[in-house]
Amino acid sequence: MRNWTKRMSIIRYFLVCLTTAGLLVGCVSKDRSVAMAPGIELTDLDSLPPPEGGYVTRVQPGDQLEITVLNSEPLSGTYIVDDRGNLDFPLVGAIDVDGESATGVGEKIAQRLAGRFLRDPSVSVIPAELSQPTVSVGGEVEKPGAYPARLSRTLARTINNAGGLAEYAKTDDVVVMRTVGDTTYIGVYNIEAIQRGNYPDPRIYADDIVTVGDSPARRRLETILQFVPLLTSSAILIDRIGN
Repeated sequence: MRNWTKRMSIIRYFLVCLTTAGLLVGCVSKDRSVAMAPGIELTDLDSLPPPEGGYVTRVQPGDQLEITVLNSEPLSGTYIVDDRGNLDFPLVGAIDVDGESATGVGEKIAQRLAGRFLRDPSVSVIPAELSQPTVSVGGEVEKPGAYPARLSRTLARTINNAGGLAEYAKTDDVVVMRTVGDTTYIGVYNIEAIQRGNYPDPRIYADDIVTVGDSPARRRLETILQFVPLLTSSAILIDRIGN
């Protein structure tokens, strides 16, 4: 009798968990916390502005830069950006160039040289190897990583390039983050509805960050359901007693 009572308690516990998990699945999509940081604006993808002036190549650690200082041959040459994103330039030392455009790097060098070493320096910077523009994809996809922007022109294509949705993907919580000027915009989309043709497939640009959300309730529900085959007959018995 004691074993039977203990078994019934375990069954009731799992049934309550199943009910709770079901409620969580229905409610979790309503509790979305995004765009909470200062300076971030939440907007629909239809109104998400495109990047200004198209894609601009940004300097990254490991890049090789051909730098020419007009009328100063000793300073001109090929330089490599270190792992911290710094450029060690003669006379002026380390300069943080990570994320700068080639023009921005030239301006930083010129500012350091001006006055102390050269009266009116003219500096040109050309990347020895242009970095391929990419889209970053993370979260609940099969193959997170950076993918060529030219092959990821829409959200659905971007997800497909990353191997598709992972098992626990939350299809109505796909976030696209885009920086335009000094403002970071965030769009939250339902990829399943887009894939079904219920909404237009939105445009994706180089440097966008796409993140597919995770469904904790679904993980919890699957864990509980692993025990259901062992409890089926008992669950039916409880249902009959209840009626």
